[in-house]
Amino acid sequence: MKILPIDKIREADAYTIENEPIADIDLMERATRKLFKWIKKQVDVSQRIFVFAGLGNNGGDGMALARMLTDAGYEVFAYVVRYSKTYSASFAENYNRYLEMSHDTLFDLEMEEDFPGIEEDDIIVDALFGSGLTRPLEGLTAKVIQLMNQSPAVKIAIDIPSGLNADQTSRESHGNILQADYTLTFQFPKYAFLLPENDQYVGEWYVLDIGLHPDFIEDVEVDNFFLLKQDVEQLIKPRAKFSHKGTYGHALLIAGGYGKMGAAILAAHACLRSGTGLLHVHVPKVGYPIMQTALPEAMISIDRNDYYFTEVPDLSTYNVIGIGPGMGKESQSQTAMKLLIQEYRRPMVIDADALGILAENKTWLSFLPPNSILTPHPKEFERLAGTWKNDFEKMDLARSFCKKFQVILVLKGANTSICLPDGRCYFNSTGNPGMATAGSGDVLTGIITGLLAQNYSPIHAALLGVYLHGSAGDIAAEKNSEESLIAGDITMNLGKAFHRLIQ
Repeated sequence: MKILPIDKIREADAYTIENEPIADIDLMERATRKLFKWIKKQVDVSQRIFVFAGLGNNGGDGMALARMLTDAGYEVFAYVVRYSKTYSASFAENYNRYLEMSHDTLFDLEMEEDFPGIEEDDIIVDALFGSGLTRPLEGLTAKVIQLMNQSPAVKIAIDIPSGLNADQTSRESHGNILQADYTLTFQFPKYAFLLPENDQYVGEWYVLDIGLHPDFIEDVEVDNFFLLKQDVEQLIKPRAKFSHKGTYGHALLIAGGYGKMGAAILAAHACLRSGTGLLHVHVPKVGYPIMQTALPEAMISIDRNDYYFTEVPDLSTYNVIGIGPGMGKESQSQTAMKLLIQEYRRPMVIDADALGILAENKTWLSFLPPNSILTPHPKEFERLAGTWKNDFEKMDLARSFCKKFQVILVLKGANTSICLPDGRCYFNSTGNPGMATAGSGDVLTGIITGLLAQNYSPIHAALLGVYLHGSAGDIAAEKNSEESLIAGDITMNLGKAFHRLIQ
């Protein structure tokens, strides 16, 4: 799914109005009907609903919604926040329609004292400002937002929480942003929804399809995408009837060390479960009996050192290498990794301690094989690329990093982002907080390595791997709860995650 910046969303609206064709007020009515249907399913008719409307098109949505809810039997109170003498034509039209229906429950809010008493069981609908707002709120509107946030009622934002900037950081807003429990956004998610700094404002968000013209959506070029099932299910390669283990690649995983063999086992198990035909795991001598016992399906390449990685094995038989989980950062390991980068010219998967070694030897980044996949968590990325002031800067830094070094960056976290050398970024739709547990990243490394071994392109391996990793985590959480989820549960549910895509 494409994520359109606000200027492109305006173009999509205009294109739809001209080419469907449809009047602006009728497109607003169609959008509001989707809001109404969502709220009708979620909110009991016994609950009071307070709609706070601004004077622009977002306020027009609020007025239309108040009319529909009133007509459906809800007790609605609509407050128009009079922060200006001007208003949009669509707002005026829907204001007059609601006024004709229910003038007794329509109020002007011109000062703080006009704010109503709202109880815990009530519902607040935020229709103050839409996605076009680019300046921090102040004065009356800021005070109304503060009063709404202080209320214990559930808060539903229309399109975007008022005060939140869709395409830039809102750190300068001084907190004058609605803290929504739910955000009902039109047609596309907003870029701001995918970034951690805005989670406290957006809450749970839902995309409502309002029927913007498909030709525009198909043709418009964007840099950001939200990764959904329909985007990745077409990437799955069917298995040929007469295939054999050699058909599906031979992976080498360099992982594990004294006291850290669990990371190697988790990555290796996930690699095999992702479908690779053959797997060698290169471990120090101390890891040999552990790995052989824990995962008999894997073959072992044994380092001459007892406790950590010091030498690069013969690479001629492997079509992909994953490196890092539990490996350690000893000086001999760094020397061996430098030799690996010099010798191996196919894309690699680089994680954990291998990322730490690169952070200490940044000049090596320029020598990584093109389209190698790096999988840092935010702190690891900071050590690689530097600091940032906000999450928008972080994503700009990620794009620049990928372009400069021609690598793919999988930046782990909620809505894990996959950034490509051409500047595109994909945000994942699967996964849950239960996956914030030790070893989860090792599993992801194994999955992506296994997919690369099967000759998925690096881009497809990253997209599919991240999606499957999150999906398997979701299945595990459904069975065991987020609280009790451990990394091994993700691997054990990879098969079901594949089934969900294939079916």
